[in-house]
Amino acid sequence: MFDDMKRIGLEACVLIAFGTLFGLTLNHQLVMDAFSGRLVPPPRQTVQQPMPVALPVPVLIGEVRQLMASGALLVDARSPELYATGHIEGAVSLPLVEIDTGLPKFLEHLAKDRSIITYCSGFGCPDSFDLGVLLIEAGCRDVRVFEGGFPEWRDAGLPVAGEG
Repeated sequence: MFDDMKRIGLEACVLIAFGTLFGLTLNHQLVMDAFSGRLVPPPRQTVQQPMPVALPVPVLIGEVRQLMASGALLVDARSPELYATGHIEGAVSLPLVEIDTGLPKFLEHLAKDRSIITYCSGFGCPDSFDLGVLLIEAGCRDVRVFEGGFPEWRDAGLPVAGEG
């Protein structure tokens, strides 16, 4: 039994050695390139998207009310249809889906240092954050995001405008 195990082990070693020699014979140039460092590709110049200078700051419903009292502008990032059915009283519509045409008009009538609070359809809706980033990139200095959005505002019984 022990002699059989020795023979099997010896045969396995011989097979591994022959396999290694055969592999090196076929790929000797590849091995030499690897050891000389020629396989490492030169660093590529990648085009990176510019990061915004800052990100919009998340705010809670109490902070939204305080900022509104001090003159902050509420901006609804939802579609025009959702805005029409109901929005936070005093908010203006700047739908993210129409940002290419709407942003220049919006910025014409906005002081860059005015506080802006963006909102959309609540937690899980990225439109308000994305709109906030675009506003910062456009030069707005104080941009906040109300992550609870319209649903939290409405459910708290605070003033809403619109049809429904």
